[in-house]
Amino acid sequence: MSDPIKKITLQNGKTRYRTVVDAGLDANGKRIQITITRDKKSEVEDERDRIRHQRRAGTLILPSKITVAEWLDQWLEYKRRDVEETTIHTYRLALLHVRDHIGHIRLQELTEDHVQDFVDELVAAGRRKGGERGARLAVSTVESVLHKFRSALRRAVVRKLIGVNVASDVRPSLADKKSDRRARPRVKPWSVTEVQTFIRGIERDRLHAALLMSLMGLRPAEVVGLRWEYLDLKLATLEIVTTRTMIGNHIVLEKEAKTDAGERVLPLPGPVLDALKKSRALQAREKLSAGEAYTDSGYVVVDELGIARTTRHLREHAYRLMHDLEMRQVRLYDARHSCLSYLANNGVLDHILAAWAGHTNASFTKRKYVHVDVEDMRGAATAWDTFHGG
Repeated sequence: MSDPIKKITLQNGKTRYRTVVDAGLDANGKRIQITITRDKKSEVEDERDRIRHQRRAGTLILPSKITVAEWLDQWLEYKRRDVEETTIHTYRLALLHVRDHIGHIRLQELTEDHVQDFVDELVAAGRRKGGERGARLAVSTVESVLHKFRSALRRAVVRKLIGVNVASDVRPSLADKKSDRRARPRVKPWSVTEVQTFIRGIERDRLHAALLMSLMGLRPAEVVGLRWEYLDLKLATLEIVTTRTMIGNHIVLEKEAKTDAGERVLPLPGPVLDALKKSRALQAREKLSAGEAYTDSGYVVVDELGIARTTRHLREHAYRLMHDLEMRQVRLYDARHSCLSYLANNGVLDHILAAWAGHTNASFTKRKYVHVDVEDMRGAATAWDTFHGG
């Protein structure tokens, strides 16, 4: 039986038509009804038929007052099922930009223009620093924010809160990308020569072993999370089991390796093995000297009293060494790029390269971490010598 369409007369004398459509049950089992009011009876009939058809097809989008900010809160709770707390923290910080600009808009009223205007403004003046705006965000950072927002909207489509992902085709403009590249030249990872210079300069450093492990492709969190029990100095192997990451440079979070591929056993290069043996002997002497003041934490990277170091300590220590050696400062994490590039450019097979890096996808390893500089192409120049008749 069709829902009755009633003719109503407003106080100003205008005539309209209205009906109520049953739209099913909500998550709590409560009946949902949608009121349709239009100027013409045919318009009411068309809208009623549309709702019924979409309900049968499972595509009906029910009216909702939820805002963009409220949905982001729900999405972050949902993501806790799949990602670690450090990642949630990163997501939350990135999405602060979305909250500030368009968080107040109802999710169902959000348009592609809203998102594009937000992105353009963020590129132009979006950096949050000390509660004030001013400096431009890197376009790569804006793209990262947009990527996370797209993911949140895709989930809203799945949950039938919205019909389409209005951010799917939004991008920073080509002009902004070109301008950003000129204003922010990308810092290149160290070349092989620079890595070798650094290695020679840290031979007597107390954290020599830790820095060498960073220079053999381990993540900083893997280096400071390494325990002596995961090292076999006789077989010259180390096992990555746990990592020690940081949230906001203050809170230390110890956790298992991020993926199954991250849990791996690696053979130790000779110089790294020698440095680890010296480090263990040094720790034994320091423990004897400190007596009861010593904390036997079991970590490889510790201070003189046995207290475990963090990624922040390791990073700042490396920066001081770079400064003292008058070297170009790069992120310690970028040493991983240098290492994997060197292995790739010297014939290490793709699947070995990915396993060494702790990745499941060899193509990702090469795309993200392998870089070719001018010296790597000298062999190609020599080949051209032959081609040109040299």
